[in-house]
Amino acid sequence: MFFVDTLEFEGLGNRSYLVGGPRAAVAVDPPRDVDQVIAAAAKRGVRIAYVAETHVHNDYITGGPELARITGASYLVPAAAHVSFARTPVADGDTVTVDEGLVLRALATPGHTPHHTSYVLEEDGRGAAAFTGGSLLIGTVGRPDLVEPRLTEELARAQHASAHRLADELDDEVPVLPTHGFGSFCSSSQAEGDATTIGRERTANDALTLDMDTFVAEMLAGLDDVPAYYAHMGPANAAGPAPVDLTPAGRADAGEIAARLAAGEWVVDLRSRTAFAEGHVAGSFNFEGDGKLATYLAWLIPWGKPVTLLADTPERIADAQRELARVGIDRPAAAATGDPAAWIREGERLASFPRARFADLAEVRGRGEEVVVLDVRRDSERAAGHVEGAVHVPVHELYGRLDEVPSGTVWVHCAGGMRAAIAASLLDAAGRAVVAVDDGFDAAREAGLTVTRP
Repeated sequence: MFFVDTLEFEGLGNRSYLVGGPRAAVAVDPPRDVDQVIAAAAKRGVRIAYVAETHVHNDYITGGPELARITGASYLVPAAAHVSFARTPVADGDTVTVDEGLVLRALATPGHTPHHTSYVLEEDGRGAAAFTGGSLLIGTVGRPDLVEPRLTEELARAQHASAHRLADELDDEVPVLPTHGFGSFCSSSQAEGDATTIGRERTANDALTLDMDTFVAEMLAGLDDVPAYYAHMGPANAAGPAPVDLTPAGRADAGEIAARLAAGEWVVDLRSRTAFAEGHVAGSFNFEGDGKLATYLAWLIPWGKPVTLLADTPERIADAQRELARVGIDRPAAAATGDPAAWIREGERLASFPRARFADLAEVRGRGEEVVVLDVRRDSERAAGHVEGAVHVPVHELYGRLDEVPSGTVWVHCAGGMRAAIAASLLDAAGRAVVAVDDGFDAAREAGLTVTRP
């Protein structure tokens, strides 16, 4: 018998796996904070004998080298991957024995990257689980455009072929256990559901139901924006990332917070968007700690800019520090917790701005008031419909395009409220009068606003 433990990282939309038998296990695509994997192995009472990477990741920093060093495990990395550290190179068909009766077989599945490799766990010679990384996902596949633009179509065709190879070699009941596809921008489209099998994918995955030309054309037409920080992940992983440092950051008082703001550093408030709107340090930015913190903060921040974290509790700071370390934003410059009133100097006041619904926007427009409506959704979302007359600047571009937002009070919205809150904080820090629309986009039409297509 074998086990599979899933380690889920909702903020990045990824999963890692620990799989093995009674005595030994293999960790597949581990996160940078490897203590979680070690704890999972300890709970099972097994030794981590192997660490396996499906590919050089573009969306997070791997913990593979550090986990292998700590545990003494063999570090399996695709032979064709260009890396600068010692590893055990694996090629198509290579096998390792994980535990008695359990063999891990490498299966070349290029497409997400040229060297991408899936791993099939075989129990007593029969395929029992497929760890597909960024190849075959739930209802989709990993995107092929993150390596080199000139390779995108070639890799898209390779994705189609790799999906068919997996389907041809594995039985219908074999579980498909991907790394990407749960919100990660490494997925060519977002998956529905959280579990699947080879048999289900045969009937539900475009890579297995469409001919290659149709599949490639549709996938390439649907590719979305790439987070800016992805450009830093691949090189860091190829070089061999440094061990993670999760020691607490130094405590910042009001004077230090003000000094860091004056120096142009980023001060990030992790509290809820409701609490932030009600009162915050002027000049700080709001990235909710329980939202997609790592994705959006890493996407927007100028790379390498020092960041100070503010939160209601030390636990929130620790959680954020861990999540940010996964994308290469290492130890915060400083941190502060508690009452926001303690984050400002004597004589200063907390800043604030109003929140509203689409119904409130409709009422204001109905009275003939001139307001700026700012849509911060991605291009693909806007293409499905937008509020008539709305200015469009995607949230991940807003920090560098603030001067393009017309003068006047800005009513900013997204699809649900989280990104609008980020955008509102950027505008507020720049001295703009802003209203954060905290509402689902479907409510715009219901409120009587005209929703049109470009």
